[in-house]
Parts: sequence; structure tokens; C-alpha cells
Amino acid sequence: MFDSRHIRTFHEVVRSGSYSAAARALGYTQPAITQQMKALERAVGTPLFVRAGRSMRLTEAGETLSRHAETILDSISTAQQQMASLTRLRAGKVSVCAFPSAAATLVPEALARLGAAHPGIRVELQEGEPPESLRRVVRGECDITLAFTYPGLHEQVPEELVEIPLLEDQLTVLLPTGHPMARRRAVKLAELAGERWIAGCLRCRANFLHECAELGFAPDIAFTTDDNLVVQSLVAEGLGIAMMPGLVLSFLVHQKVTGRALDPASRRQVSAYVLREHLEIPATSLVLDELRAAAERRVGC
Repeated sequence: MFDSRHIRTFHEVVRSGSYSAAARALGYTQPAITQQMKALERAVGTPLFVRAGRSMRLTEAGETLSRHAETILDSISTAQQQMASLTRLRAGKVSVCAFPSAAATLVPEALARLGAAHPGIRVELQEGEPPESLRRVVRGECDITLAFTYPGLHEQVPEELVEIPLLEDQLTVLLPTGHPMARRRAVKLAELAGERWIAGCLRCRANFLHECAELGFAPDIAFTTDDNLVVQSLVAEGLGIAMMPGLVLSFLVHQKVTGRALDPASRRQVSAYVLREHLEIPATSLVLDELRAAAERRVGC
């Protein structure tokens, strides 16, 4: 293994033509240059210079190393610059996986602030639902995943992951604006037992069925869809009502749909998950900080 200091000294000896000239250029003593060249020759396993009168010339091994020395030093310099950019947050790439309502709310807010303060940090965005999104982090397919859990359901989180709680997202009921319950500030789930329902993703659907079972009824699920816009459209046309997380309320697009909180309140926990060792990576840590800040700005944090 070559010592980069010895390569740099060797390059200067070749460039300047002698040990004494290299010593002056590098600020070393001549004996120090001599010792470094002897150490490099031991590492190489063969002499690099031979005496020719008062001058020195390169051996065949020396000529070969000379051809590579500048490239080696340029590569080291480039690597040092890139490492400095990463540690000083002038560059870096982070892959974030998020479920749809977080991807439409928390992530854009975090990335806007990140881009303004650190334009060299690039974020790749993926969309995914737990538990598959958690497994992506474990497999190395993303650096951070945003996922949610419900208190009534038993969740299995891979032991390699660290959970970073972001916010509690209050569940709401989406109703057509003309629905009798829409005049209330909050609604009771049991009072909606006779309604037709539109159910969301598999995990949300499992929580919905669990909460209904706790109140002693089985809901009439007319439609199921993972698409929040489809849910809103179905509710707007009076085809059913839906239990939705509060994050969705910030991008309601139908004037004929309104959201009402559940009474008593029901919430899901939204968290970021990351491999423990990735917490030490500057760019990943910075993105996590911005996600925390975006979560703190949300209503109901």
C-alpha cells in the first residue's frame, strides 16, 4: 500500500530533478526526502532511482510509477474535495420513501427549505406504503422512509431501523357538504354505522375495521381505493363517506367535500425510519432535521 505523502514527494523529486530541490519546494529537509524515498522503494519492492554521476535518473519501475503519480495525486485531490463537499453539506444525495399523504405535505415543505439552504443536496423521492416501505430501507433501496402506525394494531418494525417520531395525525371523516353530520365540528363513528363507506389502503382499512369492531358494528364498504383523489371524488358524488388522516385535509380539491374530526379523537403515528448508522451521514441527518421541522409546523403536532 502506497503512502500518499510518499507519492507526492516522489512526484516533486521527478519534477524538480533532485532530492535537494524537492526538499526546498516541499519545505522538508533533504534527509527527510531521502527517508521517504527509501520507504517508497521498500513499498514498491525495487529501486526507483539510480545515480548517474551527480544526477539521478529513473529506473524502469520509477518511470512506470512516474506515469501514474500525477493521476494518483489528482484522484486523491478530487476525493478530498468531494468528501469535503459531503461533510460540509455542499453536496450529497438522499433517497426518501414516503406514503402518499406525507409525500404531498411534509416532504415538499421539508425539501423547499432544504433546497433554499443547501442547493447541492439532491433528494430522490419514492412512494411506498408500510410495511413494504420499511423493508426498502433495510434492503438499502432508500435512506429514509416515512411510515405510519395505528395504536390498535400490532406493528412489526425491523430491528435494524431507528424510529424518529414526527407527528400524531388525527383521523377525520370525509363527508359530502350536504350531509347532516357536516354541520357538526366533530362526529362519532358509532353514529355513522349505517353509512356506506369508501376504504383506503390495506393498513388504513385494517385500522378502520378494528375501530368499527370495537364499537360493535361491521361497516358497509362500497369501494376501496388507495388514491386520495378518487376517495374525494366518490365522497363528493354521494357514493359513500370515508375515514381519512388529517394530512389529507390540506389538499382537499372538491368543494363538495368536508372533513370532520372523530370524537373521541383517533390518531395515527407518523414517523421517519432510518438505519442507525445512517444517522451519522451529514446529508441524511440534515433531511431528517427538515422533516422534523416540517412536522412541527403542522397543525395538531
